[in-house]
Amino acid sequence: MEPLRVLELYSGIGGMHFALKDCTVPAQVVAAVDINTTANQIYQHNFPGTPLWSKSIEGIPLEDFNQLSIDVILMSPPCQPFTRLGLKRDVVDQRTKSFLYVLDLLPKLSSPPRYILLENVKGFEESCARNQLVKVLTECGYHFKELMVSPTSVGLPNSRLRYYLMARRSEEGFSAVTHSKLLETFPVHEDKDLLEPSAALCPHHTEAVDGPECAQFLYKLETRAEQQRKQQQNSDPSITQIQDFLDPDVDLNVEQYLLQPKTLLRYAPILDIVHPSSRRSICFTKGYGRYVEGTGSVLLSSTEAEMESVFRGLEEHSEEEKLRRLQMLQLRYFTPREVANLMGFPQGFAFPDDVPVKQRYKVLGNSLNVVVVSKLLQFLLSEEHLGL
Repeated sequence: MEPLRVLELYSGIGGMHFALKDCTVPAQVVAAVDINTTANQIYQHNFPGTPLWSKSIEGIPLEDFNQLSIDVILMSPPCQPFTRLGLKRDVVDQRTKSFLYVLDLLPKLSSPPRYILLENVKGFEESCARNQLVKVLTECGYHFKELMVSPTSVGLPNSRLRYYLMARRSEEGFSAVTHSKLLETFPVHEDKDLLEPSAALCPHHTEAVDGPECAQFLYKLETRAEQQRKQQQNSDPSITQIQDFLDPDVDLNVEQYLLQPKTLLRYAPILDIVHPSSRRSICFTKGYGRYVEGTGSVLLSSTEAEMESVFRGLEEHSEEEKLRRLQMLQLRYFTPREVANLMGFPQGFAFPDDVPVKQRYKVLGNSLNVVVVSKLLQFLLSEEHLGL
């Protein structure tokens, strides 16, 4: 069987490419397209043999796409026009221009791809861009399935709820058996309706602190419901513990990842703190390491200090005493390698040595969960082999 010819749009650091390799379906990325120079540097470092087009998608003529003879399009368009905290300018946002260009080209291709997989943020499912996508797919003879999936559904201790669309150009659509097997593969954690995107809400900006220690009283800025939800997540044996994703490098300089004193004093009540034994963490965004609120969890490194004893009555102390108590916890950021681990990137994934830590966090925050996409690709590309 000839390998499927894959076009990877908005290729970033290669999350889709790694997922494609992991799904075991014979396939070859014949071109990857992105304009981010740092992401392209990392992509080429990991996939030196893949043609990488460092240009805007809307600047690529139809003929160039036709010459690729593609079977599959993988894409993760810019999410900023659809994010909950953004302006939600949708199709009028300039960052949506390239995606609309792709939709315009799709019916004009001499041989449209048989398969399409798209990933985006929660919010895309309510957008005009999504409606245009569905309209074009229907007119071009595609059957499609939309899902909201978080990595917790596949046993990873990280909340990253995302919208996915799988499309297949064929006479028959996705079978009822496929639907059933999808539900088996992505059991619903976080109280989400897997196959009803409009019903799902992303919780990651409301989480504040982890811990079995907080069972008795609320000592941080969180609600009772949030506290109970975190306890429930941490007691779910189907999700792997954080410690399995930590960097085993004994030479790791942990000092550079410790939270600075001014950060501890200002943001301690809203930090999302997890332990090595936790089975949850919140979504890592591109601002991780630079900003604190809602950008990702921090790790409690101390094996001796108890969080409850540190935070109880903290506001009653002087700043000097507050800082002394907080530093006992040895709170640190996850390293870029650890974030990559939680996002399902394989151990073979690597950063070029000259990419700064802040840039590593930024490109990871713009990426996707490799394990989730790999499993979706297995359903999309190999349905006939699985007997679905």
